[in-house]
Amino acid sequence: MSVPRSVALERTLYTLAAPVLAAAPTLYPDSPVNTVVQLAGAVGIGGWVLAAKSDEPGAGRKILRWSPLVAAAAIDVAARHTIGWGPWCLDALLAAGWAAAGLLVMPFSRHTRRGHRPALAAPAPAPQLQPAAPEPSPAQPDDGADAFTRQVRQLWENRGMPGRTIVIKATPHHGMPNDLSLLLRASEAGRPISGLTQEAVAAAFGVDVTDVTIKEVARQYGREGGPAWKEVDVTPDANERRRKAPTVHEWWADRIGAAGGPVPGSKFVREVRDHARRVTHYIAQVPDEMGEPRVNKHALAAALRTKYDEGRLFVTVDGSQVLVSLWDSSPLAQVFPATRELLTPDKDGRWVTGYLGNGQPARNRVYTDRGAAHGIFVAPSGGGKTQLMGLHVAADALWGAVVMLATEAPDEKTAALGKHTARYGVGALYMIRLLRAMVALMEIRGEMPWEDGQVHEWDPTRPGCPYRMLSAYLDEFLSAARHGDYGAEIMDLAELVSVKGRKYGVGLKVAGQSIYVQDGFTQLLCENLRDNCIPVVLKVAPKKVGDMFKALGIAPEHIPDPLPRSFSAEEKGRIERIMRGEPEPPADSNTGGAGWIVEGKQPEVLRTLFMDFKEGIDGYFPDTIATLTDYEIRELEARDLWFDWTEPPRPGEFGPEPGDDEDGSDDGAPKKGGGPRRGGGKSAVRRDAVTSPRQALEAIKNLSGI
Repeated sequence: MSVPRSVALERTLYTLAAPVLAAAPTLYPDSPVNTVVQLAGAVGIGGWVLAAKSDEPGAGRKILRWSPLVAAAAIDVAARHTIGWGPWCLDALLAAGWAAAGLLVMPFSRHTRRGHRPALAAPAPAPQLQPAAPEPSPAQPDDGADAFTRQVRQLWENRGMPGRTIVIKATPHHGMPNDLSLLLRASEAGRPISGLTQEAVAAAFGVDVTDVTIKEVARQYGREGGPAWKEVDVTPDANERRRKAPTVHEWWADRIGAAGGPVPGSKFVREVRDHARRVTHYIAQVPDEMGEPRVNKHALAAALRTKYDEGRLFVTVDGSQVLVSLWDSSPLAQVFPATRELLTPDKDGRWVTGYLGNGQPARNRVYTDRGAAHGIFVAPSGGGKTQLMGLHVAADALWGAVVMLATEAPDEKTAALGKHTARYGVGALYMIRLLRAMVALMEIRGEMPWEDGQVHEWDPTRPGCPYRMLSAYLDEFLSAARHGDYGAEIMDLAELVSVKGRKYGVGLKVAGQSIYVQDGFTQLLCENLRDNCIPVVLKVAPKKVGDMFKALGIAPEHIPDPLPRSFSAEEKGRIERIMRGEPEPPADSNTGGAGWIVEGKQPEVLRTLFMDFKEGIDGYFPDTIATLTDYEIRELEARDLWFDWTEPPRPGEFGPEPGDDEDGSDDGAPKKGGGPRRGGGKSAVRRDAVTSPRQALEAIKNLSGI
């Protein structure tokens, strides 16, 4: 067995140096040999210190390598301080032991050979591309590829050529030392790549499966494509950066636009921050082939680190675009004071009712392209219905319309509004008289010639109209429609006005707490009002939201979620309050005037303007109150319909008197709910109007004379 040259040389040096090391201190104490030995020992001690301080592996090997020099210096110093050869020839014995140890251990020749003994329990180093020139690939002849591609080919072949593919081109990513792109081809010509998986590529490069992307290769000029080619991106560095510090586009793609995300398939377009209004707008786009964007508002709120019922998040879909508005605080919790400027209709009859959740002004109208506008105001008690009705009354008055108001029960706010209307009264009797006058006005106006001598349907854009628009408000309409004596006729007349009133400039504005058919609101009346107005629904109970908008003709997919009970942010520190045994702070509902406006097919959340009744409302109205023309009043008086409507029922007003029968008896009292009213019509209580248990009981009472 041959001995390595370094081993033989080290053994020879130890054998020759041992006698010199033993004899020089004794025979020649002042010899330069001693100085050389001691300097070598000092060098060895320096090597010990550097090895001990180094963070690199192999410190023990380096210390052992310098040990012969340090030991020789120690023996030289000891020999110089002993008498002669020392007791029992100690100098010679130490030198011989030093030589024997060097011959057995051979620290220089063994420990200078890299990789002689691999470190125990050390993890296997990750495969890395070496800068050294790679060997030629046996699977692919040299095609003049760059050094990086040849290195990747060598690694690819060492990993077993995953998917039976070969590397055509490898491209490193700038600024990402571990990221690269591969252009692969099937190793067998004419065969597709079928077994290449993300797992196989990830195992070859020692990365996660999520860091590998396999794409198809399209055919290009000068290069093939198709199933025999694949493009692979290996991006561990980019994915790590994307997880820790993503851009807005990456965040949207990963958290919102991903499959199963709040807006699947959407791509981020841009972000706009409105510092003045304290809102951030996100605009995204979905491909046209995906149709209308699908938005999961609750999941979207979670992705934006808010809650949907906080009222801070609003989504607007416009074709294939999506606008996401995230407010710093809910705009529905703000108060928007009404002003005369906002309430004054423009040339198209539109005026500002309030503001949508996305900050846009919400507008209503005093007329439509089909004639006078009707109105529907729905809200429970305390929901802001009278406030909303006051806004509409002011807008109609500022436009120059004749406004009349009837309410089923007296109210402080409606009484204040009544001072600015042509006529105001309370009770079902007043309401039925107002409706009778409206029906008669339709007949009168249908015969009034315009300036050109012809009769036309009412059109505010056409000059020469001989009368003003009439806008009649019926507050608590359903309560009046349930009246035992006048309810049926009130509903009949309201239906008639809703059908024909728009053609004669007569608008009907109905306010109440419900528009359900089962509550007495007929389907015909609901449809006519809905088609000729912009309904406003405020603060509906969560369980009634679906039925309420279904009654308004809203498609199921557009029925909104209920509004939260409060738009104020919850006060933090509940855990501390529980631990201290303190009560919760009072809840601030602050939802008066919040609801929906239904101008199109989809309800939009809004907060109506606030009309401060305590400070006075005179400034919202014009100085003069518009009234009917003298001709209209004369015609109504001729029909015995224009008088003080607060009077008790007049003899014969609601049909023939009980004494006007065949035997001629007459007690002078009007018959309630009985014979035909003036001008003919239906009985006061219709069988087909019985749509609730209460109305059925009233009908039974009327029939039995109870």
